[in-house]
Amino acid sequence: MVTQEQFTIRTLGDCHRPSPLARLDDVGFVPETTRILFEHKCGPEITGDATLCFEEAGPRRSIFFDPAQTTAAVVTCGGLSPGLNNVIRSVYSELAYNYMVPRILGVRNGYMGLNPESNLPFVELNPSSVDNIHYLGGTVLGSSRGSQDVGVMVDTMVSEKIDILFCVGGDGTQRGASALCDEIARRGLRKSVVGIPKTIDNDINYVYVSFGYNTALEKAEEVLRGAHVEARCAPNGIGLVKLMGRNAGYIAAGAALASQDANFVLIPEVPFRLEGENGLLATLERRVLTKGHALVVVAEGAGQDLFTAGDIRRDASGNVLHDDIGILLRDHFHAHFKDRGIPINLKYIDPSYYIRSVPANAGDRILSDQMARMAVHAAMAGKTDLLIGYWHNELVHVPIRTAIAEKRQLDLCSDLWTAVMRATGQPVWMN
Repeated sequence: MVTQEQFTIRTLGDCHRPSPLARLDDVGFVPETTRILFEHKCGPEITGDATLCFEEAGPRRSIFFDPAQTTAAVVTCGGLSPGLNNVIRSVYSELAYNYMVPRILGVRNGYMGLNPESNLPFVELNPSSVDNIHYLGGTVLGSSRGSQDVGVMVDTMVSEKIDILFCVGGDGTQRGASALCDEIARRGLRKSVVGIPKTIDNDINYVYVSFGYNTALEKAEEVLRGAHVEARCAPNGIGLVKLMGRNAGYIAAGAALASQDANFVLIPEVPFRLEGENGLLATLERRVLTKGHALVVVAEGAGQDLFTAGDIRRDASGNVLHDDIGILLRDHFHAHFKDRGIPINLKYIDPSYYIRSVPANAGDRILSDQMARMAVHAAMAGKTDLLIGYWHNELVHVPIRTAIAEKRQLDLCSDLWTAVMRATGQPVWMN
């Protein structure tokens, strides 16, 4: 059970300085006591503590840091996602133009840039360096996976007089950010570390939608549309598309629902069988023979139990490396139909890296801007060891340790998955 203590935000001290935002019209300061309820439903069937709540994100009337004496830095880590440059630009804009912070740094190539041995000097951000980056995919600061020595990174923050560090990345990045907070606290330093969640898979807890997810859906839907055309225009055509989703099937499910063309959607949350009368291969065969074509969508983390058990491999960020389910399905499809003497035209498409690298769409530009600015407000108010969450259509403060405690996965009783089942008509054995 979640407790209120798990939603308590760490602060550096009392806030006595008036915010420079007061000079602006209609700032909309958020009182420190404003909360967003954890549970948005009521009724006798709702159990748990109805008083659980998050801090609402937003500008505070009083702040902790003296803007004129503050140095801030932003680092982007992990895989690419649409909206990273938008976050960088909005962090800079809020700090420089509204809080009038004079020194804002960009850390190059992820946490590597906080280790002097990497020989990656900081980028001094200025208006010309961020002017048009929100139109570009990727990140102008570069990114990398993997951790660095926490003590060395804090030493760098001390030597460079960095008071605030914004960490843009997924759960691995946020684990690193929380470790930085612990080391900073151990040394008795007054430095803030604030996370901005970046997960194209949409799998960070208490972040209902992360920036980049809707752009990914839009581009993935275009791919599914093309794969469907390829399948329909060939005798016994099969389109097989592998999409992102190591531990959660949000992109595969969302793109399939948007396209309305998929016949099978395979996600990590739902085990499926290949063999047997009611297995995927036999069901796919019946579909092809009766309809003349089929479209199969698979998330990269689906069907991992179909591989021979072996040593667990991890990437530099500690994420489990999955075996390639797309290639496995492609080969099994070919072998199955060959054994049955049924000619097929199979097109296998893996658009993952293309989707990750495109610029953000309008919706994700807005969300990335909002998350970035809320992160700045939190940091200037002396809050630390938190990331910006998205709960009940509100931006909130979530302790990093709480957000990364477990992975978020698609709820199989949700409207999203129910709609996918209805739209595809796929067999109930996959549920």
